[in-house]
Amino acid sequence: MKACAFIAASLVLLPVSRGEAQPVPASAAIEITYAAPANPLHRNLHDVLRQHEALEKVQAILSPFRLPRTVAMKVQGCNGEVEAWYENAAITVCYEYLEEVWQSAPDDGASTGIDRIDAIVGPLVDVFLHEFGHALFDLLAIPVLGREEDAADQVAAFLMLQFQPEEAKRLIRGTAHLYRTWVRQGPWFNRTKTFADVHGTPAQRFYNLLCIAYGADQELFRDIVEQEQLPRERAEGCADEYRQVAYAVQQLIRPHVDEAAAKQVLARRWLPGATPALPSTRHGVPAKR
Repeated sequence: MKACAFIAASLVLLPVSRGEAQPVPASAAIEITYAAPANPLHRNLHDVLRQHEALEKVQAILSPFRLPRTVAMKVQGCNGEVEAWYENAAITVCYEYLEEVWQSAPDDGASTGIDRIDAIVGPLVDVFLHEFGHALFDLLAIPVLGREEDAADQVAAFLMLQFQPEEAKRLIRGTAHLYRTWVRQGPWFNRTKTFADVHGTPAQRFYNLLCIAYGADQELFRDIVEQEQLPRERAEGCADEYRQVAYAVQQLIRPHVDEAAAKQVLARRWLPGATPALPSTRHGVPAKR
């Protein structure tokens, strides 16, 4: 079933051994829950996620952060709503959102220029980091100038860019693919609500993500400008945009990070070197919009 196949990609969160590297500890400040799905079609997704400890791997990635209180992180059914959110020290990602990610992943990487597994894993990592950004703002009383959703996007992008270069690029490209898919499909609600929403439009989030990535490493991400995914006019100022985000993280978030633990996390390879064979989305149940 599609849900089982999704987990085949999700298991890339399992760390790959690198000789003398020590196991990454789980954060005692994050509690995880695999809620029983309301939709029977998500049962296999729930079971395999739990069997392979997918949330435990996200918990380990976030382990260097030192938080003043416990954050509950869970996956659950949301009555057909494609959602993820943070509220009252709790991060919730809906099974429906994960199904949406799966639906958006290309069946043929050769024709789209993005590997199927990257199009799944990028948004999977991004959504947890985005919601964790909200948790940081709340629990650490971090001032946010501008829209909080934009700031959470910036935190997620910055954190993905701290992975090893080849993995950072895969995560960024996978996340950008989801935004680009949403742009091509059009909004699943009316235009007025799209522009009034607290989030940026999919197109804005797509370009903002690529700009931060290009600003962080112009050589690593030079292809996004050469292929005209990111307009050159925007690209000229992206180094300044990245520096602005990096400075804010340095001043407001880094004091709450265990540097030794962070080095352990970033020293590991979190993604597989080869793309496993994954079934087509054509055999799954379409996600509700």
